Amino acid sequence: MAERKLNSTNYLNQSFLEEKCELNELLYLVSKRWLCETLFSIEEGHARFTSIKEDLQFISDHILSDRLRQLEKYGLVSRLQLDTVPPRVEYSITEKGRELSELLDQLCTFAGTLPLMHAAAAATAGA
Repeated sequence: MAERKLNSTNYLNQSFLEEKCELNELLYLVSKRWLCETLFSIEEGHARFTSIKEDLQFISDHILSDRLRQLEKYGLVSRLQLDTVPPRVEYSITEKGRELSELLDQLCTFAGTLPLMHAAAAATAGA
């Protein structure tokens, strides 16, 4: 993946917002496509890469690998490499990941009460 320009307007804006409140960094993280779904899949018991990939169907190997690295980097999942032939890797949700998952569930419930994009799309289609 290409490195971001450290002097770009988007990077500077994001850095400024992250310094103002750590929530901005978290929102940036969880807004990455497939990140929440990957976390939920692991929480549901899909521990291996292939199992997660089958659960999420349309995710590419590259994106799944990246999202697993991100989740591990932030301590939301743990990665266990097993000394087997062939080598196996298993993922599990951490306590911090479980806390985030519960908060995301609450946000999903709340989002269902708002007239968001689905309603806007329906209104546009009917126009």
